[in-house]
This record gives sequence, C-alpha cells and structure tokens, in this order.
Amino acid sequence: MYIVIEGQDGTGKSTQVRLLADYFAALGKKVVVMDEPDGDLPQAHDLHDLILVKGKDYHLEPLTNVLLFTASRLELWKKIAEPTIRSGGIVISARNWWSTLAYQGYGEGISKSKIIRLTKEILPTNYVTPDYGIILTAPDTVREVRFTTRGKAKETFEAKPSDFQQRVNHAYPKIAKEFNLTIIDASPSIEDIQAQIREVISK
Repeated sequence: MYIVIEGQDGTGKSTQVRLLADYFAALGKKVVVMDEPDGDLPQAHDLHDLILVKGKDYHLEPLTNVLLFTASRLELWKKIAEPTIRSGGIVISARNWWSTLAYQGYGEGISKSKIIRLTKEILPTNYVTPDYGIILTAPDTVREVRFTTRGKAKETFEAKPSDFQQRVNHAYPKIAKEFNLTIIDASPSIEDIQAQIREVISK
C-alpha cells in the first residue's frame, strides 16, 4: 500500500504518519515512512535544503520550485517507495504532489494543469494516485500554536504572509474534491485524529 497524509504546515502530518507506521509495524507489517520532499535520502535532502533555504533567500521562481520538488519525488519514489511496495511493504508519506498543487499552484500562481501534466509525465501512476489519500486541516490559530511549541524557525513557505497561507488553506478542500480525498479536522487530540485515519483505511 501507498498511503499519503497531506495538509498545510502545522496540521500534524508527520506525527500522524509516525503513529500510523507504529500501528502497522505492531501488526507485523513492513513499513517505510517518507517525509516529502527530503525523506531519508541524501540527494532528496539536498534538494529540500535548496528549496526551503535556511538563513538564505534565493528568490526561486515558482516554476523552479515545481521542478525541484518533482525531481526530489522521483528520487524518493524510485529509491525508497517503489522497492518497498514491490516487496509487499507499506509506504506512508507526509505529503506528495498535492502539496505542489496547493503551494505552487494555488499559492504561487503556477497553472494547475501544468503541474498535473508535469507530474503525470515524470512520476508513475501508482505515485500520482495513492491507495489512500487523507488531508488534515486546521485553523490558523491551531497551526500557529503548533509552530510555537515545535521550537524551531519556520521554513520558506511556513513564513510566507497570511494572504499566501489563506490561498493554500482554501486550496486543500478543492484538491480533496477533485481527487476524491478524505478530509479530517486536525484540531482535536492526536489520538482522536489517529483513530479517524485508521477508520478511513480500515474501510
């Protein structure tokens, strides 16, 4: 299986991915966790640092961001996800290409049809259409509290102004409708959210 938990920054994706991985591991399943766009892969991590620059501002063009994110995904898929799935394992990813649709499409103004076309040309169908896709949503107030308690500086897109964040926030329900994804409110407790995610997958 290939499972994606998607959503805006600060919705708790990584936490829920780890909990779901622990759940499957306890059932005796082989599980690999990916955290796009870097994951546990040096070349993808270097691409991540180029896009989400730390202490620098390269003013990358939005289309450059699309291309770099797509390149990182191709590396992660071919080197980590595809071999795991082929051997009967489960891949659980925090984010996939829907993030680029939200952030670079709705947020930065790149044509959504261009992003879709580019993604489908470069990445295989089983990446583009995961077995399960879940989107976590949360109000700005909840997300800001999580940024504060996280204890580290915001990265490039996390630090963009509120009008950008609103465009991204409004993008996710549209993406969910277009690609038939499940939306879960990420405001309740971590345990409650995890229970909802497991219920979706058990169906």
